[in-house]
Parts: sequence; structure tokens; C-alpha cells
Amino acid sequence: MQLGIVGLGRMGANMARRLMQAGIECVVYDHNAANIEALQEAGATGALDLADLVRKLQEPRHIWMMIPAAYVDGLIEDLIPLLAPGDTLIDGGNSYYKDDLARAARLVESGIHYVDVGTSGGVWGLERGYCLMIGGEDKVVEALDPVFAALAPGMGDIPRTTGRQGEPSQAEQGYLHCGPTGAGHFVKMVHNGIEYAIMAAYAEGMNLLRHANIGGAARDLDAETAPLRDPRDFQFDIDVPQVAEVWRRGSVIGSWLLDLTANALSKNPQLDNFSGRVSDSGEGRWTNIAAIEAGVPVHVLSAALFDRFSSRGEADFANKILSAMRYEFGGHHEKV
Repeated sequence: MQLGIVGLGRMGANMARRLMQAGIECVVYDHNAANIEALQEAGATGALDLADLVRKLQEPRHIWMMIPAAYVDGLIEDLIPLLAPGDTLIDGGNSYYKDDLARAARLVESGIHYVDVGTSGGVWGLERGYCLMIGGEDKVVEALDPVFAALAPGMGDIPRTTGRQGEPSQAEQGYLHCGPTGAGHFVKMVHNGIEYAIMAAYAEGMNLLRHANIGGAARDLDAETAPLRDPRDFQFDIDVPQVAEVWRRGSVIGSWLLDLTANALSKNPQLDNFSGRVSDSGEGRWTNIAAIEAGVPVHVLSAALFDRFSSRGEADFANKILSAMRYEFGGHHEKV
């Protein structure tokens, strides 16, 4: 099978390598010529531009777009004149599912199919495989099954869920056709909303562990400082990296995210190579919007999103308002 790939960044390049390892021919293009050259050395066919990419693909063409969501519409408009009815565009990035619906409707006019694929695996995907959440027409998705199967992790050494028997399902192999257009990115959207919350839970818990020795620290005794009720209750010098390590082994809260956290803490226990400014690429916002529209409570997911906003200073003015009110009603001065 043959696949065109546009976007050879942190994930796209490794996806191409994994596909080629499975015997799928890849024709690749990126705005950075060095990225194309690197993939050519690995066995891919490089393209000079989008037109060259399309020329080098056999009909019906399948083109996987692995670029930031903000650039997908522009890329689609550039590709439409170059494609023919029956060709398929695949968006493997983190697009908003409502944008998928609009794109599919736009492409129908040209007879071009559209498949949305929520892709999870990050920079480890080449080795571990990619969890894929797919939306699109049944026959089109079926035709792409060799691509999805090659990218997915497979069964690995994960025990089968109790009650599952017979031939392993797609889901057990790490990819799932979730439904029609938009369903793939809807599932990935919620996946990332959950990811925000899990990350926040680990972060908050480990921060509490780090402050378990607060009873031994000098504290001001004044009207602006809440007293510590009993300092003797907080005399624990807990080694947070070691806790992360022990939790990895047999704990009910063990996970790959915890594995990565332990890895980061082992390299730099104080994490002073990070500022704590946490970005959000959109999926957490969209998850909350969908929850509001559907009338579904997502208390934890929304708190995790708002915490990311705060980490970037978006709450600074609100905090200044709080300080100003305290001064106005009680003459409270901010503590340095």
C-alpha cells in the first residue's frame, strides 16, 4: 500500500518510519527540506511540493496530514485542485471535531473523502505504536485498515480484558473506528480532556508531598498569614522522585504518565529546568464546550483546564483584584 504524508514533525516523521517498517510505501512532504531528506534516507520517496506529492501517488490517493490544526484548512484548499474524485484526505492531528464536519461537507463537492484520526502516542510512537481513534465512512476506513494496523501498537503483552475471546478486535490492537466523520476527533478530544485531569492530579498530589515538611519551616506570625495548626504533623521529608518510582510498581494509580513523571524527576528532582507555564492546544477547551452543550458535568476536567490558564498568568489580574479588595475593606497589605 502507498500513503502520502504531509508534515514530518515530532510525530509525522516517526509515523512514516513505522509505516515503512511495515512495508507501506510513503511519499513525504514537509516545508522543511531537511525533514524530507531524513525520511528519504530511511527509504521514503520525497516530494518537492504538494503537486509533486500528488503526482507520485497512485490513484486513488491517500494523504495523511500531520500538521497543527490551525493549518489544516489552508492545506486542504491547496490540495483540492490537485486531487481527483475518490481520493482521501486524512487528518491525524488534533482538530476540533466540528471542523471535521465542515471539511467533509466541503470535500463532498469534489468527490474527495475525509477521515479524521485522533492520534495518541507522542514522541514514543515509533517504538510503542500509536493509539488511533478514527472517524469516517465505513468503506473508506476499511480501505485504510493496513495503515491503521501498522501504526497501532498491537496486542503487546497487555492481558486481555475478562470476557474477551476469539480473534482480537481492532480496539484490542490499539485502533478503533469510532463512527462517522468527526467521531474520531470527538473521542480524542475527550481523551485529552481526561489527560489534562490525570496530569493535574499527579501534579497536585506530588506538590502536597513536597510540602509535607512545612512544619519545620519558619513561618510568619501575623494577621496576613494563616497559622499552621500543629507543625508537628508536618515533619516529613518525603523523597518525591522515590515515591513516583514506588507508585509505578503495583500501585492502583500506576500509568504511563506516571512512568514519564518518574523519568523527569529522576533527571531533575527539583524540575528547575521548567518554569511551570503549561500550554493547552485546544482539546481541553473543546471537551468542556461539548460538555456544556450536552449538559454533562465535568468538574475535574474543567478544573484541570482552568489550572493551565492560571499557570500562564491568566489569573494575575483577578489576583490583583482580590488583593485590592482586601486592602480596601481591611487595610491588608500584600506580603512580599
